[in-house]
Amino acid sequence: MRLTQGTFSYLPDLTDEQIEAQLRYALGNGWSISIEYTDDPHPRNAYWEMWGMPLFDLTPDDVESAMREVRACREGFPSHYVKVTAYDASYTRQTTALAFIVNRPAVEPGFRLDRTDAHDRVVRYGLRAYATAQPPGRRYGEGDA
Repeated sequence: MRLTQGTFSYLPDLTDEQIEAQLRYALGNGWSISIEYTDDPHPRNAYWEMWGMPLFDLTPDDVESAMREVRACREGFPSHYVKVTAYDASYTRQTTALAFIVNRPAVEPGFRLDRTDAHDRVVRYGLRAYATAQPPGRRYGEGDA
């Protein structure tokens, strides 16, 4: 099951040239770049691990610096989801302007929907990633970072 979060998630994976173009667009708008990764892709897991500090004050000419960080994160966590987020500070608060996935595990096991009967005929549903059945570091097979 292919994880669909953020912009472009229904398209084929972006190439490095396409990622660079998106980074250039974000930097051209004055947005800050953040790179995040996770091995728990639950849709409500909005707080992925940060790869370094957010990249503030970069210009479109600095796109290679941002790409270098994207590549380093993908090399450090090849079996994790890696996401680029661009924040627009013009609203004077942290506002996501653009977010897209730049790396995925080779196998994406998907999610399980759990149904639980509660009081007074109330039915509750929960979503759980199959990957989280394994401890962190072993969720996507051998060699998982």
